[in-house]
Amino acid sequence: MQITSPAFDNGQYIPVQYTCEGPNINPPLRFEDVPRKAKSLLLTVEDRDATPAPWVHWLVFNIPPTTRRTDEGSIPEGGTEGYANGGTPGYEGPCPKYFKGTHRYAFSLYALDTRLDLPASACKADIQALINSRTVAVAELIGLREGILS
Repeated sequence: MQITSPAFDNGQYIPVQYTCEGPNINPPLRFEDVPRKAKSLLLTVEDRDATPAPWVHWLVFNIPPTTRRTDEGSIPEGGTEGYANGGTPGYEGPCPKYFKGTHRYAFSLYALDTRLDLPASACKADIQALINSRTVAVAELIGLREGILS
């Protein structure tokens, strides 16, 4: 399984429009080679270098396994947005004005062997046990941002 973006390559910097320094919208994403046994997809975006780590910037669950993309500024068709660590649903892009150094943002796509019976107010902690037990494949795209605190 693969997750890619036409906006940036794996290990490269996330363009400013996908951060709080710009319009703060999600980048376009592409999903490929989803396993046939997947019943749903789960998308997370996490800052692996945040304190506390990881900081969840986006959570979308119950994405149909036939979904192959999400466009800029939209959620994957058929998916449900959960709550990010900021306490709100929706995409919270990197915000380099609040940290220093280079942070890694993991765009992770999980193929699950079930649909999740959870409310839209679910957060990553509500889903973590299911990720651990129901994942049949996982793919990751890493984007970078440089903080501006000195």
